[in-house]
Amino acid sequence: MNFLDNIFFAILLLIGFGYFTINVKKLIRNINLGKEVNRKDNSSARWKNMAMIALGQSKMVKRPIAGVLHIIVYVGFVIINIELLEIIIDGLFGTHRVFAFMGSLYSFLIGSFEILAFLVLVAVVVFWTRRNIVKLNRFANPDLKGAPKKDANYIIYFEIVLMTLFLLMNASDFWLQQAGVSHYIQAGAFPVSHFISPIFNGMSETSVMMLERSFWWLHIIGILTFLNYLYYSKHLHILLAFPNTYYADLNPKGQFDNLESVTKEVKLMMDPNADPFAAQPVDENTVPGKFGASDVQDLNWVQLLNAYTCTECGRCTSVCPANETGKKLSPRKIMMATRDRLEEVGRNIDKNKGVFIPDNVSLLNDYITTEELWACTSCNACVEECPVNISPLSIIMDMRRYLVMEQGAAPQSINAMMTNIENNGAPWQYNQMDRLNWKDEN
Repeated sequence: MNFLDNIFFAILLLIGFGYFTINVKKLIRNINLGKEVNRKDNSSARWKNMAMIALGQSKMVKRPIAGVLHIIVYVGFVIINIELLEIIIDGLFGTHRVFAFMGSLYSFLIGSFEILAFLVLVAVVVFWTRRNIVKLNRFANPDLKGAPKKDANYIIYFEIVLMTLFLLMNASDFWLQQAGVSHYIQAGAFPVSHFISPIFNGMSETSVMMLERSFWWLHIIGILTFLNYLYYSKHLHILLAFPNTYYADLNPKGQFDNLESVTKEVKLMMDPNADPFAAQPVDENTVPGKFGASDVQDLNWVQLLNAYTCTECGRCTSVCPANETGKKLSPRKIMMATRDRLEEVGRNIDKNKGVFIPDNVSLLNDYITTEELWACTSCNACVEECPVNISPLSIIMDMRRYLVMEQGAAPQSINAMMTNIENNGAPWQYNQMDRLNWKDEN
């Protein structure tokens, strides 16, 4: 590789990682649009969650076929990209297989990379088949039509191309090593690509060298392209699964948070020594500007992190009892809609030089309907099933809270129940004096 190639490679890296950095900053800014919530407690449990769920993939294997295939792709993709370090050094300094001095260890690494690359190819072909030929129910749901379905296939094609280029690069390198060409020193073990190398038989050494360089360049360009595509893809979870599992809610499922201002008011009402007519001091820290959430800025930053982390796997929707009975609710769609609206808000901020200008659009009604929100049974099945600890339910409950406390827009049956509790001390419409009559029944 000559000096101009080194310069071009350095420029390519700067562009690739520079654009990635811009997207990361935009991502952090959008997540920070959410309200503050304290998730710094019990760090030991949080680290354990991250290690078991994000790194160990413990919730993925609850569905063995998809779980094992995902682990192969995940481990393969991460480990194979260790060779990216060698590619960067070779590209910047004009060396070739700079780590070859490690001898047998290097051979073991390259051999492992090749086997994993082959397994990744097998896994993603199975994934493609499940999505496009078998058409599993959770991949045929209406909320995956259009761009989301295309995105999933784009990722599969990316992985096929990257793994194929990796194996072709090694196969051509192996052929050149066997031919004793210039600086192609004997280095590495090639348990898969040595079966591919015969395709170069009959070609001139110059042609194979050109192909090897082409595969090398296309491989690094593909990696940088994939890296920058992540921001626009559901595969952003590759990066965000770790913080998402760390900051997940540690409270028991089904335990909802209480608004401090409401709790304080209820305690005051129940205090026999309190004067209900006396002016109470106002604590600005506990008085919300709005009850619940109607737009993404009303959600907390962990909920927004959840939205960006969603893998769109559909496990949540496949176990949702409301969805199973034909209701409009899809927990996956709740997360996708939240992310789409957050991206729209982000573009608004970019367009208006860092300031959000009201656009007469909101998460409620424009992206998520009240029909979806009230279909939820709050059973937590979606939260339990999610492989990266996302909670669609928390967003649903905050939006319900807005409907009830800000708009008084609960369904008639719920309004009737709350009226009965207020008037009769029970959800049923009968006199308080009759509440204990049941004990006299035989």
